[in-house]
Amino acid sequence: MSIRIQNWGRSLDFTASQVLYPTTEEEVLRILSNATYNHKTVRTIGSGHSWTGLIATPDMLVSLDHWQGIISVDAQKNWVEVKSGTKLLKLGNDLWNLGLAMENLGDIDVQSIAGALNTGTHGTGKHFGTLATQIISITIALPTGELVEVSETNNRDLFKAAQISLGALGIITRYKLKVVKAFKLEYTSKLGKVRDAIDNFDKYNNEYRNYEFYWFPYTEEVQLKLVSETIKPIQDGGFMRDFDDIVIENMGYKLLSEWSRTHPKFYKPFSKFSARGVPKGTWRNYSNKIFATKRWVRFKEMEYNVPRPRFEECIQEIMDTIHRRDFRVHMPLEIRYVKSDDIMISPANGRDAVYMAVHQYLGMDYEEYFKTIESIFWKYEGRPHFGKMNTMTKDQFLQVHPNWQKFSNIQRECDPKGIMLNDYLKSIL
Repeated sequence: MSIRIQNWGRSLDFTASQVLYPTTEEEVLRILSNATYNHKTVRTIGSGHSWTGLIATPDMLVSLDHWQGIISVDAQKNWVEVKSGTKLLKLGNDLWNLGLAMENLGDIDVQSIAGALNTGTHGTGKHFGTLATQIISITIALPTGELVEVSETNNRDLFKAAQISLGALGIITRYKLKVVKAFKLEYTSKLGKVRDAIDNFDKYNNEYRNYEFYWFPYTEEVQLKLVSETIKPIQDGGFMRDFDDIVIENMGYKLLSEWSRTHPKFYKPFSKFSARGVPKGTWRNYSNKIFATKRWVRFKEMEYNVPRPRFEECIQEIMDTIHRRDFRVHMPLEIRYVKSDDIMISPANGRDAVYMAVHQYLGMDYEEYFKTIESIFWKYEGRPHFGKMNTMTKDQFLQVHPNWQKFSNIQRECDPKGIMLNDYLKSIL
């Protein structure tokens, strides 16, 4: 029976002939064998939080929602082996129950661990890379019928390709991840000035474990998010913080966004109002409770990184362009720092990078806005987040990713019949 699939951001809407929910690695291998025999395309779906066409297929869609949980753990050597369908929220809670934690996370926790790692999801912080840098080993079911485990010391090229693989090599079934002892964070949110946030970008990144800021278009203001480790007692804000998160930041913001969508002249006042209404305060809790935020308001998102030395020039041109072109947008830009790595097609490969994400409320025009900002990213050696909207071509990926052709070659070796490649992946690989 055909099943209609939509992703969270409503950028994808397609019909798959079947959705499969394997519960063992043997079932995963059988699915791949079936697809090879019947010349069908196989794609995997996590929580549908990517905006690109990675999951789209008219044929077989594999969900690993029934393949979740921790398989084994070594608290002395600080590693955990986890099933690839495990949601980040569940993993965070399960690790906390063991007195452990991931060293860094992004700002939402609804994704599957495989979906987050395969698209290059990241948090922020001068000393932290993409989440994929926390991988020790990967077990992957290949279309050739093998179930292989790869690591830095075992088939290293395949390991470096599989750390961020776009789901193009096969179906990853297990990750062994580096973990740390559970720790608490102190998070401060406050209103700041955009010039201070940019001019003192390195200063803030040196002073705080995790630093990011949100710039509100048509204002000089930002929300500063400043995070440090702490041993102080938990202070999570209780009912009032939940009220702010649910009622003010989500329900209230959605109502005003709808008003902005239907009232064309409201976007500038709303952006200014949003800046003045940023949460202000300090909260403390265990790391998995601090990193993630609730996101009920749906939007389109595009995110690129640029090399750290080019950040100031790039963000200034973006801000100037938004003001000059008078784009109808009220949602803020999010700016984060990610440490360089050596993962084959990581957007942060070989360079410390600053990620800049632009958002547009669902239902409002975004094409010209995103197209214009994307052209600025390209000017500054931009590389896209693989899960966020972009229009990069194969030739452009070859220009900005030095290992793109090597990854494509490895993909063909792992998947000689091309069953893991949908139309989108064929266009870029």
